[in-house]
Amino acid sequence: MARLNTFPLSYKVKGKRIIIVGGTDEALNKVRLIAKTTASIEIYTRQVETDFSGYDLTVFERPLAVGDIDSAVMVFVADEGPDGALAAAEARRLNIPLNVVDVPDQCDFYTPSIVDRAPLSVAVSSEGDAPVLARLVRAQIEALLSPGIGKIAGLAGGLRQKVESLIHDGAARRRYYEDLVTSPAIESALAQGHGEAEAIKLLESHVATGSGAGVVWLIGAGPGSADLLTLRAQRYLQQADVVVYDQLVPAEVVQMGRRDAEQISVGKSKGNHSFTQSQINALIVRLAGEGKRVARLKSGDPMVFGRAGEEIAALRDAGIGFEIVPGVTSALAAAADTATPVTLRKVSTGLVVATAHGAEDSELAHWAALSLTGLTLALYMGKSIAAETAARLLAAGADADLPIGIVVNAGRASSRSYSGNLGELARGAVAFEDGPAVILVGRAVAHGDWVEAVAGELESFKIA
Repeated sequence: MARLNTFPLSYKVKGKRIIIVGGTDEALNKVRLIAKTTASIEIYTRQVETDFSGYDLTVFERPLAVGDIDSAVMVFVADEGPDGALAAAEARRLNIPLNVVDVPDQCDFYTPSIVDRAPLSVAVSSEGDAPVLARLVRAQIEALLSPGIGKIAGLAGGLRQKVESLIHDGAARRRYYEDLVTSPAIESALAQGHGEAEAIKLLESHVATGSGAGVVWLIGAGPGSADLLTLRAQRYLQQADVVVYDQLVPAEVVQMGRRDAEQISVGKSKGNHSFTQSQINALIVRLAGEGKRVARLKSGDPMVFGRAGEEIAALRDAGIGFEIVPGVTSALAAAADTATPVTLRKVSTGLVVATAHGAEDSELAHWAALSLTGLTLALYMGKSIAAETAARLLAAGADADLPIGIVVNAGRASSRSYSGNLGELARGAVAFEDGPAVILVGRAVAHGDWVEAVAGELESFKIA
């Protein structure tokens, strides 16, 4: 794992002097950043070549002298002449942190791209290697953060003493602050000028209920790629006290939870159930009953072959609150991987999602009939019985030339795919890659980019 060469931190500059040597646009760029703070800014330059007006700073239009940077908290050099050299030498002699603009090797620190929601700030740095990338990442974060989130941060800081005097348990305090900063009611109240009153009302509610009621969030983790996780899922993962996750949920998604959250694997795979479904039901009920916030991570979408119905029933019986966070189900990820339109005008009027494992003859006959009408069939949990299922569909009346597509690890970087027809699949077994598979059956499958998807793929992806 790569390690950082810098340690990110927030450095106190209130009332301190920050020196900038230079009078060009490069110096102005540093002024724009530092002006977001309460530091005292001093510019030293022999000639002002840019417009510093509009900023609260002092300009000394003269050569830099020894002693000018004494007691400064940091020094920026945007001058390649003798003044810049003197400033750098003095900063080194006095052990003052130094930044030489556009010369990373001479910098003690780098200026990050800053998201300003004072008193909240987010700094993005690439250690000087890719400042353009840092700016792009900053823009993405800017889009995620509400403009009013700084006021919420200020409100939380102003209430700290009151909260600590009323709520003595650290976990309970954290829960209050999480509710405070995520509540739409608080944000609305702040905009209307009575945010503190609403925050105190929320505080009184937390004090009255003690540790607070537990809750379970049934979260769809998607097919396995972390960037397909929804924003709501990420938010709940950060709030959860416990993350209960299935085997197919990748580690990078589990690690999106709070650093101090408990992580419990309840992985189930074919023939290997470390936890039975009834044990999982009992576990999440017990955890929520203890007042904990439980993120129940399920692969794909919890409502599609995720056993969510059984867990919801257990939670309802126990009087536990819950919320469902949808995720990208594997069939849709498989369609996206191969650009397959599972519904297509004049070809396919719908999509049927089913499980091949344990399917009855009557169900197969129904699927075969639907395939003749043009519907696309997405079969889950059929990897080990793919050839058998195809043969049974043919026996039930499906056409042998009906196009099929198989995607293993849909939605992931390791996604692999194969295309053919139902007759070919029935005549032999597919040598599958490891991982969950989705079998798409129907005329619409022929309209996907299957040739492009399988180009250069492993030789094992063919009918044996």
